[in-house]
Order: sequence, then C-alpha cells, then structure tokens
Amino acid sequence: MPQPARDSALILRPQFTPIDNTRLSHLCGTLDEHLRQIEAALGLRITRRQEQFRIEGPKAAAQRAQTLLQALYERARRAIPAETLQLAIAEALADLGAAPARERAVAGAPAAGEDVVLRTRRADLAGRTPNQHQYLRQILASDISFGIGPAGTGKTFLAVACAVDALERSSVQRIILTRPAVEAGERLGFLPGDLTQKVDPYLRPLYDALYDLMGFDRVNKAFEKGQLEIAPLAFMRGRTLNHAFVILDEAQNTTPEQMKMFLTRIGFGSKCVVTGDTSQIDLPKGVPSGLVDAEQVLARVKGIAMTRFTSADVVRHPLVARIVEAYERRQKKRDAGRQEGAA
Repeated sequence: MPQPARDSALILRPQFTPIDNTRLSHLCGTLDEHLRQIEAALGLRITRRQEQFRIEGPKAAAQRAQTLLQALYERARRAIPAETLQLAIAEALADLGAAPARERAVAGAPAAGEDVVLRTRRADLAGRTPNQHQYLRQILASDISFGIGPAGTGKTFLAVACAVDALERSSVQRIILTRPAVEAGERLGFLPGDLTQKVDPYLRPLYDALYDLMGFDRVNKAFEKGQLEIAPLAFMRGRTLNHAFVILDEAQNTTPEQMKMFLTRIGFGSKCVVTGDTSQIDLPKGVPSGLVDAEQVLARVKGIAMTRFTSADVVRHPLVARIVEAYERRQKKRDAGRQEGAA
C-alpha cells in the first residue's frame, strides 16, 4: 500500500449522498479492488469503514482522488467496467500533470486543460490527457496537423471525431479518410472481390471509428450522399480536395514522395490531419518513412502543428502503456549502442 509523505499529507473524508449500498459496492469493487487501483495510480491511501471514507496523501492527489470517487459514485448504479475505471484514473493523472500548465494560464498563457466540445454521437467525448487536449486544439486551429505516437493514444479516433464535428457544423462538405495499403509484416496474397472489397481490410479501423461516432445508419446515409469517402492513398494523386476534412492514417507507411503528394492535395476550405506511429513502420527495408521525413522537413513550417504522444497518453488497457514503454526502452538501448559503435 502506498505510504504518502507525512509532511505534505492531506486527510479528506468524502461524503456520498444519498447513501446507497449498491453504489458503494460498485464504487469499491470486489474486495475494494477499485480503491486499490486508485491508490496505486495516485500514490495515496484510501480506507473505508462502511460508508465512511478517508483519503490520505499529497494535497493535489488527495483532492483529485476525492473528485474521482464522487464522479464514479454518480455513475455506479451498475458495476463499473474495468475500462471505465482505467479511463477515469487516466483523466485524474492527466489533471495532476496539467496543474502547472493551468497555473501558468492565470498569467495569460493558453489553458492546457480547457475542454474542446465536439458534436458526435458520443456525448462524453473529450481529450483525456494534456497531449490529447493540445491535439484537439491544434486540429481546430491549424489547417494541417500531425499526431505522432504509439498505439492507443487516440490519434485516429480523435481526428475522426473532429472530422465528424466539422461535418455536423457544416464547416466542411465532406470527410475523406485514407491510408496506405501496406501489409503489417504479412503477405495476404491476392484478395478476392471488387476494388472496395480489396481495400476494406486496410481501412476497417476508420470504419469502426465512424460507426462509433455517427452510428451505422448515419454513416451509410453519409456515404450515399457523398459526404463520406474512404480510399487508399494511391487514389489521392491528381486530386484537389476543397472544403473537405482529410485524414491520413498510418502515415508511417507512406514514402516521402507519397507524403508530399498527399499534403499538396489540400485545397481551399479544407483541413488535414496526419496520424502515425514511427515505431511501427511496415515499409520494405531501406525505404524511408514519409512521416519521419515530414516531421523533420516541416518542423518549422508556419501553419503546420505537430503533437507528439507518449506512453503516458495511452488510454487502452494499462498493459498497453507498459508494453509501449518496454519497446521504447529497448530502442533507446539500441540507439545508444549504435552511437557508441560509431564513436
């Protein structure tokens, strides 16, 4: 159990009203498992005796834990799913990390914790970490935005959410989603069917995001009206995309030539988001990644925004963050070894 520092410890006794034993049971979890996870994540101690709770820990963490417990109690009419608990804890950790930025905002800097409200079917949709909040603000403020980082950080999902929001507000006339048709370390052979059926396996993650954010019927109607288009990257050549919200997903699998071709398709009234994970490049050996190249070439180009996510932004199962961190540590060791060998 965490041992909070005595010199900075704060003791809080949250009150839950009205007292509901079913909610209390769902809040605490089996054998108080939920409380133990909150303790471990925030570095404090939570004890309870029936409906009486006591939180002891550093001031900021204790106050955030109290807010978290009260929010979870409100939604505890039913058992709290593990995913809901993990996301709530991630938000609490993000709030603690963003506290210095909010303090700087008092002096006139933009507040990193301000929520971006998006019109989608998911009423609760919002950024959960400081980088996700920054990502959303940069998408809304810039004509071209890059989201670069590991799996599970919400790069694609949040970009699609911004696109759906823009369509709902009539800021754009259509949404165009594209990605390179590159196999992830496997050879699938010749796929049966027409062109749409051949490219669908590569574009399935984009369909999933659309169905989640718009609903199946709404998506199908948008396709019929020409408001939605999903196509492989090769089909972008020669086009000029006006009044569209364009998303290039899995951009690490583009070549520099493909990336330049895509970025120069952007027309008037359009917005572009490029997402990718430079640690998962599936291009043939020796072929440079267009995303890595663009990150270097466009770093100082005015009007282009870049958000770099880390394992701290992962909002999937907590093991995903630890897996990402393990691979990052190994890569750092390899890079250090190469530098020593070169010296």
